Amino acid sequence: MSGDAGPAGATTTDPVAAVPTPGDPAARAASLADLPLRDVLRGVEPYGAPQLDVPVLLNVNENPVPPSEVVAREMGEAVAAAARGLNRYPDREFLDLRADLADFLALESGVRLPAAQLWAANGSNEVMLQVLQAFGGEGRTAVSFAPTYSMYPEYARDTGTRWVVGRRRDDFTVDPAAAVALVEREQPSVVLLASPNNPTGTALPREVVEAVCDVAPGVVVVDEAYAEFRREGVPSALELLERYPRLAVSRTMSKAFSLAGARVGYLASSRAVVDALRVVRLPYHLSGVTQAVARVALRHSAELLRGVDALRAERDALVAWLRGLDLEVADSDANFVLFGRLADRHAAWRGLLDRGVLVRETGPEGWLRVSVGTPEETAAFRSALVEVLATPAGARAAGPDAPEGTR
Repeated sequence: MSGDAGPAGATTTDPVAAVPTPGDPAARAASLADLPLRDVLRGVEPYGAPQLDVPVLLNVNENPVPPSEVVAREMGEAVAAAARGLNRYPDREFLDLRADLADFLALESGVRLPAAQLWAANGSNEVMLQVLQAFGGEGRTAVSFAPTYSMYPEYARDTGTRWVVGRRRDDFTVDPAAAVALVEREQPSVVLLASPNNPTGTALPREVVEAVCDVAPGVVVVDEAYAEFRREGVPSALELLERYPRLAVSRTMSKAFSLAGARVGYLASSRAVVDALRVVRLPYHLSGVTQAVARVALRHSAELLRGVDALRAERDALVAWLRGLDLEVADSDANFVLFGRLADRHAAWRGLLDRGVLVRETGPEGWLRVSVGTPEETAAFRSALVEVLATPAGARAAGPDAPEGTR
């Protein structure tokens, strides 16, 4: 789950919508209503979390710590070297990068895979879209469990795949028996499981993944975009790849690696699943510049991930502090925290924004999500939230309603 997403059919205003010049011939076809758009896309705004110029940005789960000057300088040198060959297409199989990714996973999770079982793309968003392109489509079904990452239904929509969601428990965990029943009933070609889940931060126990893999007729993808932030003892689904050849584990370099701007996501699975993605990928989809930057980051993985422990500690302290304010807070294994329940979450969101703090209005009604920032950013959020909770905008919800899915 790299980046952050708004729900399918979101009403975010498109800031770059074209405005036709009077008399311009293009004006005759300037409106979406005048174009032969697919029916499923009518009325849908382009995806995008708000991008606002405020002092504290805690809405898209970025790593608040940029690469060091040493790493940035080496990345610049690698980009300069790549630039001298930009008249040529990049290596479309990028086996060197895939081998580097395999080395990192062996260190991070203790699972050694050959390079041929790794794949990478323009963010884990593209990886997931390729999964749906390869295994979804007309007459096929994808399944997940809400509330979860709100781009999933958009991947299904864009590939003509039927989308079915089960429900998580009130604590946002997945009931393995209910999950098995849904998969057996729907017979999906793709199951999408996020662990840690976005927007709740909930990690999946191994037995839930195993239960789904045991009955799924198609491919099961465990989206581990935030896996490096998981608490000690929380397993990775990478450990199950040898047992389940149709299991795939998706990761990203956007979060723990502080590389959101480079757009590098990747997937580990069987050679057959990776080969299926190679069939649907666009030619030369991963630029030479991207490959160069990613390989530098992987060489410096120990340094780049050194700040993860500090972010985990900041997250856990934030969870405890929010609960001390008599708010409900989801247990988190990610670099963000979902909290509520607020009678009018939009008013609370607006109140924080008015105080220079941007968080995310996502998840079940009455909840907000805040990314873990620097200590200074977190302090600003705490101060602003205390002020908001003291106003009518910060009123708590009257009672604990069951999660209603994503917005």
